[in-house]
Amino acid sequence: MKVSQLVGRTLREDPKDAKLASHKILLRGAYMRQVAAGIYSLLPVAFRIKSKIERIIREEMDRVGGQEVLLPVVMPRELWEEAGRYESVGLEMLRFRDRTGNDMLLGMTHEEPVVALARSEITSYRQLPAMMYQIQTKFRDEARSRGGLIRVREFTMKDAYSFHVSQEDLEEYYKEVHAAYVRIFKRAGLTKFIDVESDSGMIGGAVSHEFMELTPDGEDTLIICEACGYRANKEIATTPFTQRQDPLEPMVKVPTPGKKTIEEVAGFLGMSEEQTAKAVFYVHEQKKLVFVLIRGDLEVNETKLQKILGPGELRPAHDEEITAAGAVPGYASPVGLDAKKFTLIVDPTITFTTNLVTGANEEDTHYTGFNYGRDLTGGQIADVAVPREGDPCPSCGAGLTISRGIEIGNIFQLGAKYSEPMNCRYLDENGKSQTPVMGCYGIGVGRLLASVIEECHDDYGPVWPISVAPYQVQINSLDMKKGDVAEVSEHLYEALLAEGIEVLWDDRNEKAGVQFNDADLRGIPFRLVVSPRNLQSGEIEFKIRGTKDGERWKISEAVEKCVKKVREALAVYDNMQA
Repeated sequence: MKVSQLVGRTLREDPKDAKLASHKILLRGAYMRQVAAGIYSLLPVAFRIKSKIERIIREEMDRVGGQEVLLPVVMPRELWEEAGRYESVGLEMLRFRDRTGNDMLLGMTHEEPVVALARSEITSYRQLPAMMYQIQTKFRDEARSRGGLIRVREFTMKDAYSFHVSQEDLEEYYKEVHAAYVRIFKRAGLTKFIDVESDSGMIGGAVSHEFMELTPDGEDTLIICEACGYRANKEIATTPFTQRQDPLEPMVKVPTPGKKTIEEVAGFLGMSEEQTAKAVFYVHEQKKLVFVLIRGDLEVNETKLQKILGPGELRPAHDEEITAAGAVPGYASPVGLDAKKFTLIVDPTITFTTNLVTGANEEDTHYTGFNYGRDLTGGQIADVAVPREGDPCPSCGAGLTISRGIEIGNIFQLGAKYSEPMNCRYLDENGKSQTPVMGCYGIGVGRLLASVIEECHDDYGPVWPISVAPYQVQINSLDMKKGDVAEVSEHLYEALLAEGIEVLWDDRNEKAGVQFNDADLRGIPFRLVVSPRNLQSGEIEFKIRGTKDGERWKISEAVEKCVKKVREALAVYDNMQA
């Protein structure tokens, strides 16, 4: 491809609303253009990268016995009602009616249609295990799309679904897919990724893991123990918080004029924040007002809380909703309130910490010496706290560390969550009807593309691994109208193409600075620079993207040497399949 014919105009400056490196580069380098919030068009350079990522994914899915299918983007309401998800999924699912008045939806995940396909085509245990996968467009109406391709509304995903005769068979296959994911991410050029235990979210299932690309700018918080290898997303991470068991003191009202926050109350009374009990209020679609009581030095994990409460929108409560239950904002506690007016969730830290400070439900007043079990009973005791840096590991007790990451893939053990309600059956070896257990496995293609940039870039643009690079070699022709620059450049271009090398030739009559800036933004691994000065000595310059120093090659040797460099680099990634 010649740059003069390439669709896509690079930008000189970073877009103002882009914060992540990948977001800036994808816009500046003419990889994508925004159509609407969270919806992008991919330009030719990005499409080539996307296609290479998909090829790697297909090879690894085929390697573990996957069979590629294509499921519909648009589905009828009735299909999702079979699994009970049509009403339970919130506004992120786009619903509409077709011209005949039928309720339809845009697919955000495809468990329902793949189960419908399996129940029509898989009838015997002899056909199991079976795995079907697709690379398909999906739509999820994110409330806060951001970060370019990191969090979007319309996206391309590889989603795979496996069917098994037993949980044991699923668990063995789960390990195979886990290994395939590791190969996919390595072949795409990533080195800074880990897997963590995760929340299953709306997909469901008992066991799930996320693959996370570690980066300080990641949107997910990861809880990690370097000592024993414990790793979990903040959404499900636990820790045995420090216990405090002092002799019980009487509960006494004390004045706390104008002190509403935990920090203000603890400072006024000369206590640490872990000696306080914090009241946090939410409104849940099903449970109405929810009162969470948690130790004052901790934060509520809303994902954990949502899982406890069940499906339905969860939001912070307004002051008037709190006062309607008899509580006083800033001075609230469940002590003395009518328990019928709210759902009480008590974090375990409240139960094993004695003599806490808590609200008295009176302005400018708190209790000291509050002890759960004596001064308050009832409520649902459930872990809703977020672990912090240095808290003890739940597995070995060593101090936890906090990292940030971008989710690049996930795997779930679904069990019979979908196959049972959708009446998916097969006949076992005894002719009895059985329900298959399922696994599902997803990778966001665009997010993986962006994550490669996050790891593989410098101040000037991406440094694409050759396995996914849009082209393998870039030719920069400086002063095209001088000497033999055009003739030599065209010879190199045609000769490399004949060897099967993917080449981008900047054949524009632009200044060196413009050409090199654009070349950096495209991040192609190898660069050949043809200039009048080098040609005077019968040479061209060879450079590797991301390095300062280059090599001088004789024109007669350039094609052979370049082909060798490309094939050696490709072999490194090809060998990762083993």
